[in-house]
Amino acid sequence: MPKYIEYYDGKMFDTIDGTTSEYNIVRGQGSSAYWKSLFRDIFMPRGYPQSVSADYLNYQIWDTIQAFASSMNSALATEAILRGAGVGDKAASAMVAAIAWLLKDGIGMIARILFAWLYSPYLDADCKYWRLITDCFNDLAFCLDLIAPIFPHLFMLIICLSSMVRAVVGVAGSATRTTIVNHQAISDNVGDVAAKDGSQETLINVFALLCSLSLLPVVSGNVVSIWLLFCLFTFIHLYGNYRAVKSLQFRTLNQSMLRIIVNNYMETRKTGTVSEVNDAEPILLHCYGCCLSDVLTSSKKLLFMFRNLLLSMI
Repeated sequence: MPKYIEYYDGKMFDTIDGTTSEYNIVRGQGSSAYWKSLFRDIFMPRGYPQSVSADYLNYQIWDTIQAFASSMNSALATEAILRGAGVGDKAASAMVAAIAWLLKDGIGMIARILFAWLYSPYLDADCKYWRLITDCFNDLAFCLDLIAPIFPHLFMLIICLSSMVRAVVGVAGSATRTTIVNHQAISDNVGDVAAKDGSQETLINVFALLCSLSLLPVVSGNVVSIWLLFCLFTFIHLYGNYRAVKSLQFRTLNQSMLRIIVNNYMETRKTGTVSEVNDAEPILLHCYGCCLSDVLTSSKKLLFMFRNLLLSMI
């Protein structure tokens, strides 16, 4: 009598009884294992964790945190834009609001084309940098959306600027996400990894939507509360993004990583591991030349340098 028993986390999950021509699946006692398996099937790539890179889970955790904060900021910004466009105001013109919205979208489309033309060659090599910069621009766009209703006479200009900034987010965000998915998919499963990433993002957006529905009626019209929440969510968003990109362990070289490897080899005759090189890679601030601390070993040398600089300017 062939019988197959499936285990999850050391607990019996399924018993497949093959005593007859048809296989009967008998559920085990591990109900928690069943729900874990179902969750994994829905939101994780098939074959996880063997089918993805080692940094997959750490990155996705931080990416989920930042996505929630970004969705909450989006809700605050949307409420501000609609209020500035005249929603709920009997004196507001629907035609004026429609024209403003169309102009905003049109300028954003043009900005997307221009940004892709000028900067698309650099998005692959400096993926971490552009990933973080993109989310900084995203928060800047939300900030402009919140400011727009405060200045009704500049409303059109501000929302157009916001649309231009968000165009950078759209191009750079999708391009860097493609690079990250290609890095994570180590089993020729790019489509599966990308689809499950979309499912994870959709789930967190649904959760953020429910939170927004509870939060907006409470803070609507309270400027202080809105800005305090915006600052809180912006901090969570940027910190989550920083931790996410720092967790990535790329195996392809860019200029910064090549410089780190060469310096390591010149100093220690070792190139360093993949983890060490990625951890040492600067995300935002790039050092050109040597550090000032390497040149100035004492405060006297610093005073001497400033003295000579001042004398040369006289």
